[in-house]
Amino acid sequence: MGLVDILVSLALGALAGWIAGMIMGSKSGLLLNIILGLVGGIVGGWVLSLLKLSLPGILGSIIGAVIGACLVIFIVRLFKK
Repeated sequence: MGLVDILVSLALGALAGWIAGMIMGSKSGLLLNIILGLVGGIVGGWVLSLLKLSLPGILGSIIGAVIGACLVIFIVRLFKK
């Protein structure tokens, strides 16, 4: 994995984390959004594979990461209460 791949993954993770934060009403900072987006990408990919769904391309990756990041935010909120 090259430097460009890492930077693209971070940018997509930040975008997915920001979108998920907007959907879930989260007031997180940029770093937490990046982390949530990256973790969300892993979780979203896993969940979509369990459901036998495939979302091709960058847009599909962002959608999967947003779904996963929303799930991560939801789970974190469960443990915070």
